[in-house]
Amino acid sequence: MFTGIITGSGQIVAIERQAEAARITIQTNLTQNNHSQLGDSIAVDGICLTVSALVPQGFTVDVMPETLRRTNLAKIQVGGTVNLELALLPTTRLAGHFVTGHVDTKTQVCERISDQNAVILTFRLPSWYWRYVVEKGSLAVNGVSLTVCAVTKQTFSVSLIPFTLKNTNLGALAVGDFVNIEVDILGKYILKQEGVQL
Repeated sequence: MFTGIITGSGQIVAIERQAEAARITIQTNLTQNNHSQLGDSIAVDGICLTVSALVPQGFTVDVMPETLRRTNLAKIQVGGTVNLELALLPTTRLAGHFVTGHVDTKTQVCERISDQNAVILTFRLPSWYWRYVVEKGSLAVNGVSLTVCAVTKQTFSVSLIPFTLKNTNLGALAVGDFVNIEVDILGKYILKQEGVQL
């Protein structure tokens, strides 16, 4: 379980593609500084992945076909930057919202505009997920807990403060870039309880 408050960033230093799977090594001091162990869960761009190997300057994860199909990891390249968040501890402050790291879909940036000290990013909204996205509700973009500032049946927008722009990979996003989306898990359960077909 995560909160969508990014702990750090990492750089992709190796990708071994294996048919529809992959093994990815990420360079970061996060794992060493926090005494990570084999089997730990780390959210990588919002994707809950398991540490399968520790290297001196980072860690390695194995990515199964389902994850590559559903997320932006299929398009990453060596040298790319990813957002990282360590799994919650019982004493962790819940500063974002409940994020499982189980990405629902990937989508593209369709607009980026400046709004004084903020940047508004607009994303295409796959029609299947429209029911889960509400104005002023929460969702995770590349693992970052964000508040939706506008929503239509085709798009949703978020407004990013300078801290988020500087400390996550969202600040470097351009029109056409792919991101991972996890909708609010609480909204899913509410809709299911009300009998809405998921």
